Amino acid sequence: MTEPTAAAPAPLFGASDIRRLAEEIGIRPTKTLGQNFVIDGNTIRRIVSVANIGPTETVLEVGPGLGSLTLGLLDAAQTVVAVEIDPVLAAKLPETVKAWRPDAAGAFHLVQADAMKVTSLPVEPTAIVANLPYNVAVPVVLHLLQHFPSLQHGLVMVQDEVADRLAAGPGSKTYGVPSVKAAWYSSMRKAGVIGMNVFWPAPKIQSGLVAFTRREPPETTATREQVFAVIDAAFAQRRKTLRAALAGWAGGAAEAERCLIAAGVAPSARGEVIDIHAFARIAEAREAGS
Repeated sequence: MTEPTAAAPAPLFGASDIRRLAEEIGIRPTKTLGQNFVIDGNTIRRIVSVANIGPTETVLEVGPGLGSLTLGLLDAAQTVVAVEIDPVLAAKLPETVKAWRPDAAGAFHLVQADAMKVTSLPVEPTAIVANLPYNVAVPVVLHLLQHFPSLQHGLVMVQDEVADRLAAGPGSKTYGVPSVKAAWYSSMRKAGVIGMNVFWPAPKIQSGLVAFTRREPPETTATREQVFAVIDAAFAQRRKTLRAALAGWAGGAAEAERCLIAAGVAPSARGEVIDIHAFARIAEAREAGS
């Protein structure tokens, strides 16, 4: 009896496909928009696998470009909604999806917009998987986590050092504003490294994969904005003690010390050693004392 053979994986873009599509619409990747297109199908399959996308999920992709990752996501998810700022790329992508994945064309939604300004989508995303432009990666991640509470998990590819910052914990040399603000929304971990040669054009540094899982923010009477103001102040001059760094925010060093003691944080500590819960307690102490 002949064993049934597994279905061959659906075709993904190679380097020649990417360059041909780019030539068809007369574009070249620009540094301004941080465009580096993935040209290796195995890398796409790796990203989709690590993202752990379920067959009933709606995936948000930011900056789909020519669609190399989009095709991989359509193989794994029920629905893909892509946000693309470039009007030329946005016009081409639905045609590409229809040509390469005709059975999945109805599961694809394209939104031409700046991801930093998007606050609603035609469908609610449950996950984000994206190759993010290096120059806006952190603000995009924070914006989307803020405005789309339906996002429960995701995987983003960013500049490797940005990946380290997003995933860093207290006490790490790379722990800072991105680390703490991301921790308000989710737990983040570094999930891998991607080399330079799988992109066109090849960047000068490698990329990192960051996976996240949504969690509840700290229990606090302070607002997100109030907590984030403390974080910004604490890291504005990271070599200073929190008593000194928060003096401007609190209205004086004595008041900063009072807030820190009330929050159970040593005034001589620095911002890089405390977690999001401590920052929330500091913000709460200020509001309680005002």
